Amino acid sequence: MTSLDKPTDNTSADDARAVTEAALFEAFGGVRGMVETVLPGLLFVTIFTINKDLHWSAIAALAVSLVLVVVRLAMKDTVKHAFSGVFGVVFGVVFAMFTGNAKDFYLPGMLYTLGLALAYIVTTLAGVPLIGLILGPVFKENLSWRKRNPGRKKAYAKASWAWGLILLAKCAVLFPLYWWADTTQLGWVLVALKIPPFLLAVWLTWVFLAKAPAPIDVFAEMEAAEAAEAAARAEEDEQASPAGGRHRRDG
Repeated sequence: MTSLDKPTDNTSADDARAVTEAALFEAFGGVRGMVETVLPGLLFVTIFTINKDLHWSAIAALAVSLVLVVVRLAMKDTVKHAFSGVFGVVFGVVFAMFTGNAKDFYLPGMLYTLGLALAYIVTTLAGVPLIGLILGPVFKENLSWRKRNPGRKKAYAKASWAWGLILLAKCAVLFPLYWWADTTQLGWVLVALKIPPFLLAVWLTWVFLAKAPAPIDVFAEMEAAEAAEAAARAEEDEQASPAGGRHRRDG
């Protein structure tokens, strides 16, 4: 292993934990991202519980999702979390309207959760844990953890297993309720299960990464390599120039 292949260890443990917390906050949207994830579904089930009207419940959920996107745009903030919420609500609304069953508003999101759980598990078994693919660019390490930082790859694998198993456990609760419970029961359970499993998975990810070797900043490495290459070219140009040649002869 060369010096470039070794993870940087000049960062204190506290600094490493702070960087990990900031990266997780950025990647998963923080408190605001959680609110944007929960609010449309909460509004849908609240209105449906009161008046049993699919159309008004769907319109309200879609409207609040659009408002969240507009607010993000107005504040010139990242909209990926708000947009993902809009897409989820749109699919849910279209599906429920098509079938006429309000319970189907939740089905696309449940299928997405199941697919995501399987993606975490399958990618980990394949040696490219999904959480590493998500967080690698955030930590400026890209895929360097795959071969150059085995300790970090192991941490990403543990975190991906945690995400996959937690999401599978969530699906094991929701899918039976989809068949046996009514719309309001399913809706309130789903709202209740939005945040706690997510927080548990994020916390476990933080625990695993906080104990892992520091990420290799591949962007800094590329910048250093480019700077060294530019300096070498400048030196060659100087030596090849007539002034450079006269200077050598005079010496």
